[in-house]
Amino acid sequence: MASSLQKIEGDDSVLLRVTHSNIKTFSTDIRFSQQMSVESVKEKLWRKCGTSVNSMHLELYDDSNCKISDLTDNSRPLGFYSPLDGFRLHVIDLDPSSVTSGGWLEDTSLVEKYTISEEAYNKREGTFRKFKERLSSQNPSTAAAKIPDTYMESLCSDIKVGSRCEVEPGEKRGVIKFVGQAEALGPGLWVGVQYDEPLGKHDGMVKGVHYFECPPSHGAMVRTEKVKVGDYPERDPFEDEI
Repeated sequence: MASSLQKIEGDDSVLLRVTHSNIKTFSTDIRFSQQMSVESVKEKLWRKCGTSVNSMHLELYDDSNCKISDLTDNSRPLGFYSPLDGFRLHVIDLDPSSVTSGGWLEDTSLVEKYTISEEAYNKREGTFRKFKERLSSQNPSTAAAKIPDTYMESLCSDIKVGSRCEVEPGEKRGVIKFVGQAEALGPGLWVGVQYDEPLGKHDGMVKGVHYFECPPSHGAMVRTEKVKVGDYPERDPFEDEI
């Protein structure tokens, strides 16, 4: 199996590091064919970061972080600008009302927090606390019965909006777009993920509630235990070539 940094014979693609003006935590490696027009490159990036094609300006930097050029002509092929593996493609979102503006996609302090009283929480079924109580009654000596109530919060502390992740089962990769309560889906914490590929079930709207925005069939709401945060780049479409 070829490495993601290797090319098969006759392949004209380049592997570029992509960054974003509004989403500071957005940084991922994406492979592009040099035959793609700049407009096609923007369309591919729209599916990854949410910035619309008409609001997107692209800058190309070399591997020493020196700016090479602005990709201003949508009709030109990417290869016209002579990109090389390891160069950086920087997305600038020109729309002040863009979904990416203001930092709210990655600053969870800007999101209104859902709170619930202890009395109301104790009446709910299917919570982590109820699970602990049932486990403790079945086996008082079990270690799980000693798990603190802050377990879910601690688990979620490393899961932040804008982080790259991998979701089980199937090791689907994508970007975290939402972390929090989703009453329509059930109690506890939920993670909204925009998959790199159309492997999801929606566009961020679930049961009439819009938790985040992403292209159709790219969105999913999953439990925290199914999410692994890390440096999971977009899968190389050529990685299975021999």
